[in-house]
Amino acid sequence: MTRMPARFVRALLLLALLPVAPAALHAADIQALRVWAGPDHTRAVFDISGPLDYKLFTLENPDRLVLDIEASALSGDFTAPEASGLLGGVRTGKHGERNLRVVFDLTEGVRPKSFLLPPADKLGHRLVIDLLPTAAKAAPVVRTVEQAVPSTERNVIIAIDAGHGGEDPGARGASGKTWEKHITLAVARELKRQIDAEPGMEAVLIRDGDYFIPLQKRYQKAREARADLFISIHADAFHKSTASGSSVFVLSTRGASNEAARWLAASENQSDLVGGVSLEDKDNTLAAVLLDLSQSATMKASGDAATHVLEAMKRLGKAHKPHVERANFVVLRSPDVPSMLVETAFISNPAEEKKLNDASHRNKLAASIVEGVRDYFSVQPPPGTWLAANATPKPRHHVVSRGETLGLIAQRHGVTLSSLRSANALKGDMVKAGDRLTIPLALGPGA
Repeated sequence: MTRMPARFVRALLLLALLPVAPAALHAADIQALRVWAGPDHTRAVFDISGPLDYKLFTLENPDRLVLDIEASALSGDFTAPEASGLLGGVRTGKHGERNLRVVFDLTEGVRPKSFLLPPADKLGHRLVIDLLPTAAKAAPVVRTVEQAVPSTERNVIIAIDAGHGGEDPGARGASGKTWEKHITLAVARELKRQIDAEPGMEAVLIRDGDYFIPLQKRYQKAREARADLFISIHADAFHKSTASGSSVFVLSTRGASNEAARWLAASENQSDLVGGVSLEDKDNTLAAVLLDLSQSATMKASGDAATHVLEAMKRLGKAHKPHVERANFVVLRSPDVPSMLVETAFISNPAEEKKLNDASHRNKLAASIVEGVRDYFSVQPPPGTWLAANATPKPRHHVVSRGETLGLIAQRHGVTLSSLRSANALKGDMVKAGDRLTIPLALGPGA
């Protein structure tokens, strides 16, 4: 066996005698704790300096949730948050020589769910704990239209989704002081106020506070509310601060295909209603056909509604693109509720960020969206609604943008080319940017 030189043996002995560096004593420090209370759960998020090992368990009499974190400590400026939602208070202390114990005092028993998140955007490592109540709560009563409204003239229901929320702040404004989640909630609340003031319409807020809702649950809430239209509000961002203008998106074909596959594969969806038809007693082929028909009709209605909203928003200010865009946004994947995503402006643009922070501008912004919604339902009111029985269709107009053709405009508004020519006394198909066209109120044959 080869013998090690004496100088290497002495070096190894010295290393073994050196004190352990303080950093090795802690796997990760707890830097901060933030809490958001939603209507059906409370979320606690720990900001941590790196990955860690932890244990989570509940205790009763009184109800508590205990978090033990191995080889960890609190940072010097850590402060416990105030009581919120299911969280009554937070206590911290040592558990053993090197471990940290955090005790959540609860207002009732909970089912905890937890997971670690790696760094993303400007956020570092995080430990997320969701507190869900264990007490059986009465399931919301899903009423039929006939039960909810004795007469046949029910209100049109618009579900309004304020994008982001809670731990997901969305985009940050150019000034560094504005978060998208606060802007979207302010716009959503104003939009609801104005919609509720419209005869024959009422709005439902998907999120009415600073908490996060998973994307699929957002459109599921719209379906549970039996919404006739779903509008998700956002504020765009780009690495160039000069990007500006509003945008309106509907679901891409790819996104619809992904959702169809998930819908047909998930057993919990089989007994659900898609486009008013239960898939539970249908074979796979027939269920796929019925879902495809429902999706096709929904995507057509989504495009029509989005076109009206974009045209109305153009009258308020610049549009980022002259036409409705398509994208694979999960939040737009409802198979039977027409859905759109409105990017109100670029929060990364200093001038537009200033407007979004102005209540007066948000009022005008909401009014333009309401105008588009009103225009859409005046042309296509859902059967059995007050609007279908009482609304008088109003002439629609379209201002030609650069690059648009008469055929494209007819397609976007769901009218025939011949009826569009007739409504504007056009002998040919030539139009130029800036022309204001009258859109026929009724769909022509074959439209």
